[in-house]
Amino acid sequence: MIHRRALAGLLVVAALALTRPVALLAQATERSMYVSVLDRSGAPVPNLGPSDFVVREDNVAREVLRVAPADEPMQVAILLSGLAGSGNITQIRRALALFIDGMTVPSASGATNRLAIISQAEHPTIVVDSTSNRARLQEAIQGVWTQGKNCVLDGVIEVVRGLEKADATRRVVVTITTESPQVCATHNAEQVLTPLREAGAAFHVIILGRLSQDTSDDARILDTVITEGSRVTGGSYDQSLTSQALAAKLQRLADVLTQQYKVTYARPGSFLPPERTSVSTKRPDLTARGTIAAGPRGRR
Repeated sequence: MIHRRALAGLLVVAALALTRPVALLAQATERSMYVSVLDRSGAPVPNLGPSDFVVREDNVAREVLRVAPADEPMQVAILLSGLAGSGNITQIRRALALFIDGMTVPSASGATNRLAIISQAEHPTIVVDSTSNRARLQEAIQGVWTQGKNCVLDGVIEVVRGLEKADATRRVVVTITTESPQVCATHNAEQVLTPLREAGAAFHVIILGRLSQDTSDDARILDTVITEGSRVTGGSYDQSLTSQALAAKLQRLADVLTQQYKVTYARPGSFLPPERTSVSTKRPDLTARGTIAAGPRGRR
């Protein structure tokens, strides 16, 4: 009987030794993305749940744990560059006012977004620092305006540096510019794309006016940053042919940003951080784009 008990004890110990590494490997960490889901008209889609989303890391599907309306406050930087000669300034101010109205409505929990407005010519100028005060923001857009040469790429770099210091997990850059000739210290697209990716900031761009036929290196770099930057950060790229049409573009962007989902998924704890994370929906008529939640006062 003693020998049988001893053998049984050894078997239990052996079983625990074998299962323990498996348990460690099975442990997972939770990550979150802020996701916009749009229908074919570009309008945000409500009332989706975990079964509607697919999250992949380096093309490997991850388990979606929770989906809820994104309620954390956003830290938004509005960057204006090259607009002084782009059309009706009154219409542009009206469009910005509508965007501010849409972005400063408190969420269901009472959280309020904070916005900053930066004007970029040869050098960046803070028109109004980060605030949730709607009246202060509305007053600011009636004053200082972008003058001088267009140098939006350097402005993006400076804005991202400021966002990285913000204690916020939802970081957003909204850039309104033209494709007028650039005069920048930026030498290549990666100088802008790398800070954008590392800051975890969604990059939304609206080009005002017709697309330029410029084929210079500066124009090529600008085009790469706009198209690739908006794609990899879960942002968007749009064009407004006239200043009158800008209001509808910015109102739609405010609707999209304020109706995002927070999608939480599981990542195996033993895996290295992925090079690429993507989100999609199981419905072919919908489009999803997501931004990984940033760490407070740090990078993703």
